[in-house]
Amino acid sequence: MRTARIKVSSEEGEALYHCMTRTVNGERLFDDAAKEILRKQLWQVADYCGVQIITYAILSNHFHVLLQVPQRNAISDDELLRRYRVLYPKPTQYQQAHHEVLAKLLKADPEGPDAVAWRRRQLALMGDVSQFMKLVKQRFAVWFNRTHNRYGTLWAERFKSVLVEGDGRALTAMSAYIDLNCVRAGLADDPKDYRFCGYAEAIAGNPAAQKGLARVTEGRGWRAVQAGYRQVLFGTGAGPREQGGGIAPEELQKVVKDKGHLPLHTVLRCRVRYFTDGAVLGSQAFVAAHLQTYRRTQGRRERTAPRPLPSVTDWGELNTLRGLRKNAFG
Repeated sequence: MRTARIKVSSEEGEALYHCMTRTVNGERLFDDAAKEILRKQLWQVADYCGVQIITYAILSNHFHVLLQVPQRNAISDDELLRRYRVLYPKPTQYQQAHHEVLAKLLKADPEGPDAVAWRRRQLALMGDVSQFMKLVKQRFAVWFNRTHNRYGTLWAERFKSVLVEGDGRALTAMSAYIDLNCVRAGLADDPKDYRFCGYAEAIAGNPAAQKGLARVTEGRGWRAVQAGYRQVLFGTGAGPREQGGGIAPEELQKVVKDKGHLPLHTVLRCRVRYFTDGAVLGSQAFVAAHLQTYRRTQGRRERTAPRPLPSVTDWGELNTLRGLRKNAFG
């Protein structure tokens, strides 16, 4: 029996999640053309579901996305139709006619059984991290299998998710960790040079990507936000490639063992499994509150307590929910 995912009800308020999923067997299947389709589908499905992408990273065998899921509010029929057209944008004759029929139906008989059923189906897919990931994975798998004359499973497993505190060090560290994926993989020295991540898209001028990073780093205008975010990525506002390759995992393990200390931007260039496997990331109070809710709803984790991250860098007193059985860094 698999463990229940830790989520915040959309009726309770907004929540942020770091989600990650891999291809079957970790096969490196995605070339630049596939990454471009997945990039477009991430934004498309986010618009439809009514969630905000803070940042993302797409690599050859997996992708990361940091999402803000807002508190559930009433959605007008006009907005539902707009989102529906986002999900099915091709102006084929059938789809255009279908859109027109829907619009007439919702206007002529808004409380009729067909209108109510259609409205319920759309709303069930919106404002939920699980539905967002399900839609992205399904739609991309259909495109990829059709394009590459393949069939069967594309994605290896249930996606991983970590509930992230919406302000402070947890959000900035997680966002930078995601954008630095290309650096850890040796694909670029600076994430601005890697097309398939949120930071590069923001640098290129995408307003939605810039809005996402403005959620991470405060500043009056994009230029100030960018300067602040580069401080997190590199430890300096201007040095684009300082320690771009990071530190070798075995060297980091030695620092941890010797209880040494490294700059945050150096540690974020290594794999930090707490960021993908820790279930909840934030202050002690934030983790404890969601642990209490999980205990109440699931009746589990009676002996679990918030766990401070190892003091290898200045985490800002970050805690995680789940302890790790293997090396936390690598």
